Amino acid sequence: MRLLLVKTVFIASLLSFLPGCESLDIFSKKDNSAKEDEYVGWDDAKFHQQAKEALDNKHYQKAITLYEALEARYPFGDYAAQAQLNVAYAYYKNDDPEAALAAVDRFIKVHPRSPNVDYAYYLKGLVNYNRGIGFIDRFLPTDSSQRDPGNAKDSYDNFQELIQRFPQSKYVPDARLRMVALRNNLGMYEVHVADFYLRRKAYVAAVNRANHIVKEYQRTPAVPHALVIMQEAYTKLGMDDLAADTERVFKLNYPNGIPVADYKEKTLMEETWDTIGLDK
Repeated sequence: MRLLLVKTVFIASLLSFLPGCESLDIFSKKDNSAKEDEYVGWDDAKFHQQAKEALDNKHYQKAITLYEALEARYPFGDYAAQAQLNVAYAYYKNDDPEAALAAVDRFIKVHPRSPNVDYAYYLKGLVNYNRGIGFIDRFLPTDSSQRDPGNAKDSYDNFQELIQRFPQSKYVPDARLRMVALRNNLGMYEVHVADFYLRRKAYVAAVNRANHIVKEYQRTPAVPHALVIMQEAYTKLGMDDLAADTERVFKLNYPNGIPVADYKEKTLMEETWDTIGLDK
């Protein structure tokens, strides 16, 4: 009897709630219809114009909304392909790298012969190049070589693919410069790992990592640092002959010691940052 009463009360409560759900659904439909009405009479050219204006004014979320609406309504229109590429850029500028990469990959898959596909590969590299840069990295002089190298490797591969596929592309010169910076950072990342092993007295691991740097990152700022680590690790291991050989190689190639970048003077903020040692 008690169970029947509970069921009756529950059903009555549910029935009284349904009109409320229906009314909420009505409001939802009204909101959707309001959005639909906003674009009434818009052709693909109008969508493209408004979206490009939003993009130029750095209203990236608005641009994303308009480009996606353009693609949904006019999937085979004159501006559909450009909308797919522009929305990828808008996602990138809106700090949404995952969505940007997904949009770029979709563009490459759907439009492999587009005259703008080289830009798609370049944009892919650019997204990974700037990926993971947060507030501290933007406004304080942190050491970028100490970040997880995964994104840097992806970016390097993206730019390399661009160069291989489109050697005459106008984006190749910038891609090459970025690849140099990426390779330097990847080499210095390996130096940090080797130095970590050295400080932890894992001397064999330090030697192996330093050897890897010398072989794989020739002509980068990482090499002299690797030689110094290698020499110290050999000395700690009691391998004096190898330590002496490493020292000779270092002095032959770097008679004035480890080169210091002289393209700019350190700012007061950078000097303070180095003194505190927050990158170590």
